[in-house]
Amino acid sequence: MKTKLSGRFWLALTLFSLIGQVAWVVENMYFNVFIYNMFRATPSDISAMVAASAVAAAVTTVLMGALSDRLGRRKAFICGGYILWGITIFAFTFLREDIVGGLFPMAASVSALCVTLTIILDCVMTFFGSTANDAAFNAWLTDSTDASNRGAAEGINAMMPLVAILAVFGGFMFVDLSGEAGWQTVFTVIGGVVILVGVLGIFLIREPEIRPSETGCLGNIIYGFRPSTVRANARLYLYLAAFAVFNISIQIFMPYLIIYYEKSLGMADYVLIMAPAVILASVFTALWGKMYDRRGFRFSAAVAVLCLMAGYVLLYLTRGRLPVFLGSLLMMCGYLAGMAVFGAVIRDHTPVGMAGRFQGLRIVFQVLIPGFVGPAIGAWVLRNAEYITNSDGTTSFLPNANIFLAALVAAAVLMPLFIRRSGKTSQ
Repeated sequence: MKTKLSGRFWLALTLFSLIGQVAWVVENMYFNVFIYNMFRATPSDISAMVAASAVAAAVTTVLMGALSDRLGRRKAFICGGYILWGITIFAFTFLREDIVGGLFPMAASVSALCVTLTIILDCVMTFFGSTANDAAFNAWLTDSTDASNRGAAEGINAMMPLVAILAVFGGFMFVDLSGEAGWQTVFTVIGGVVILVGVLGIFLIREPEIRPSETGCLGNIIYGFRPSTVRANARLYLYLAAFAVFNISIQIFMPYLIIYYEKSLGMADYVLIMAPAVILASVFTALWGKMYDRRGFRFSAAVAVLCLMAGYVLLYLTRGRLPVFLGSLLMMCGYLAGMAVFGAVIRDHTPVGMAGRFQGLRIVFQVLIPGFVGPAIGAWVLRNAEYITNSDGTTSFLPNANIFLAALVAAAVLMPLFIRRSGKTSQ
C-alpha cells in the first residue's frame, strides 16, 4: 500500500528544496563565474574553492546530522540554518577589490586576496547551508517518507537543481555580471529569499516523529564509518560508492560549464539556449522518480547514466546551437534522473531512525570525494587550456570540450562496476 503524503508536506518539500538549490546554484555555478570575472581566477583557484567547500560540507553534515539525531530534532536546524545561510550569502556583497584593498593596503595582490577571502567565506556559508539542507532537510525528507512514496518525493527533490538553475539564470538574465553592481544584486536578492524561506519554515514544517538517539554525539558521528556498520549495510555502501563515481563525473565539468558556454562557445545568450533544456529535463526527472518506484533501481539507473553519457558525447563533438542544446538536454536529464534514483535507493537502505547520522556519510560520497577528485581532474584536463587577454590587460583561461570527454570516461566506470550488479532490493 502506498502511503499518501499531505499537501503541506509537498509544499514544504518544494519550497525548501527549490530555495536550497537556488542557494547552491549560486555557490556551485556562480561563485566560479564571480571569481573568474571579478578576480581573474585560474583553474587551480576554482578547483581549490570547490574542494574546500566540499570539505566544509562533509564535516558539517557529519557533525550536525549526528547532533540532530541525538536531539531528535530537524525543524530548528532547518529554519535557523536557512536564516543564517541567507545572511552569509548577503555578506558576499562586501567582497570587492576597493573594500578589501582598503582593509589590507599591504597586500601584494588584492585580486589573489579576494580569491582567498571568497574561499573562506564560501566555507562559512557552506557550514550553515549544509546544516540546514544537507543534514537536517535531507534527514527530514527521509523521516517523512517510506519505501512506497520515496521515489516520487525524490523525483521532486532531484529536479530542483535544474529548476533552480532556470530560476537563477532567468531571474538574472539581464543583470550585468561583469561588474560589482550585478553581483551585489545577485547576493542581495538570493540572501534575502533564503532568509524569508527560513522564517516561513517556522510555520510550515512539521517535526517528524523521531526519538532522540540513545548514543551520544560522538557515537553518532563515527557510526557510519565503523566496519561493523559497513558489513551490516553492505548494499548501502555499494550504492554510495557508485554515487561517488557518478558525482565525480559531474564535478569534472560543472564548475566550468557557464564559462564554457559563454566564453569558449561565444554564446552570450546561453540562458535562452539552456532554459528549454532545463524545463524539459525537470519534467523528465519528476516522472523518472516514479519510474524508480515501478521498475526498481537497475533499469532506472542504467537509463539515467546512458542518457548522461550520450549528452557528453554530443557536447564533446559539437559546437552548433542545436546539437549543444540536445547534448545539454541529454546531459541534464541523465544528471538529475541519476540524482533522483541514487537519492531514492540510498534513502531506501538507510537504517530507520538513523537518517541524521547517515546524511554525513552521504555527503562524503556525494560532495567530499567528488569535490576533490572531479575538479582536480577538470583542472588537469585544462592544464594547457587556451588563454585570452581581457580588456584590462589581464588574462583568463578558456575551458575546452575535453572536460566532457573526461566526464564520459568517469561515467563509463559505472556500467560494469555497478549497473549490472545492483538493483532496488532484490532487483
